[in-house]
Amino acid sequence: MERTIVGIDVGTTKICTLVGEIGENDSLRVTGVGVVPSRGLRKGVITDVEEAAAAIAESVQKAERVAGHTITRAYVGVGGSHISSQNNRGMVAIGKGDRPVDHDDIDRAMEAALAVPVPHNRRIIHSIAREFVLDGQDGVRNPIGLLGFRLEVEAHIVTGAVTSIQNLVRCVEMSQIEVAALVLQPLASADAVLTDEEKDLGVALVDIGGGTTDLALYSHGSIWETQVYAVGGNHLTNDIAVGLRAPMATAEDIKIRYATALPETVDAREMIEVTTFGDEALSTISRRQLAQIVACRTEEMFELIAKEIQRSGFEGLLPAGVVVTGGTAGLSDLKELAADTLQLPVRVGMPRRLRGLVETISSPAYATSVGLLLWGAREELRQSASPIPGGSRAWYTSLLEWLKVFIPRG
Repeated sequence: MERTIVGIDVGTTKICTLVGEIGENDSLRVTGVGVVPSRGLRKGVITDVEEAAAAIAESVQKAERVAGHTITRAYVGVGGSHISSQNNRGMVAIGKGDRPVDHDDIDRAMEAALAVPVPHNRRIIHSIAREFVLDGQDGVRNPIGLLGFRLEVEAHIVTGAVTSIQNLVRCVEMSQIEVAALVLQPLASADAVLTDEEKDLGVALVDIGGGTTDLALYSHGSIWETQVYAVGGNHLTNDIAVGLRAPMATAEDIKIRYATALPETVDAREMIEVTTFGDEALSTISRRQLAQIVACRTEEMFELIAKEIQRSGFEGLLPAGVVVTGGTAGLSDLKELAADTLQLPVRVGMPRRLRGLVETISSPAYATSVGLLLWGAREELRQSASPIPGGSRAWYTSLLEWLKVFIPRG
């Protein structure tokens, strides 16, 4: 029996609704796509409820028409500069070492790790176990079934502003859709574009959207740090508009058609025509001048990333380098500029592990949308693998290991 998964990515520049079906072999097939320009958002945060809700409804309706059925429940991406994160450790006693660790022990350890002061105006979005320590032995990924006296967990805790979260949920619910879960956008993107090997070795995911740039650092197979910066592709467009005294629509068009992150790769004699303010005729500007405007802002973005990598202690600990995704990842020579600034190997992350209607979404711009589907599929499969009462623990553990073949780790 097929199970339906829906992901809604509410971004600054676009809203994308994807519908997927989990088949009998647990593969995920995209059956519906609805993409519309975003309205009522700024830097990933709702600023106009009616406009945002209308855009979400339009995206959902498009996806419903393609998929052929009504959407009632969805996994929704959350982002914006109001997002923050921290790490904390929790510890619990297991017993006298005469019984194995079970799920209740993990739950108690996570509860202990969540004993951190959270202001009344903030809400916990994610609490993710990034590493377990059993009787002083660190690096334990899955303590289930192991004997021990004391279990510790290092947890990554993500919080967001209550009002921003409530406004997002309200806009989605205005389309009569239940929010199954809120998923931090860079975590969803990581599910779509990172490999298990990259997460194991150490990798930085940089998701450059329209209003924000998201950073997620992975090591030993788990998330270790997340950060959101209030700068993105729209800032490049704005810089071009200001620098060339051109309308925003014109600036966006020439960014897509002519911009590059490396001015030195452009012939100094190459010129482009631009419609500017105060003049109905076309103005001629140097394409290298355009590239210089774009390069300044883009280099600034990656300098912020470099500072965070250094601050978090990951300098020299990212053998897999950097994976850049998001709409701005398609900027010409962006990969080369990032590699030069960060002094790390860089690749552009494309969504993967999907079948069905994938032509439209086979672009870095849809990494978060695809990741929401994968995240939802993982959660649905986890919920369907309910524990067996009375205890065939070995059978249950084997089932979970088998499911890992089909479920992306996040």
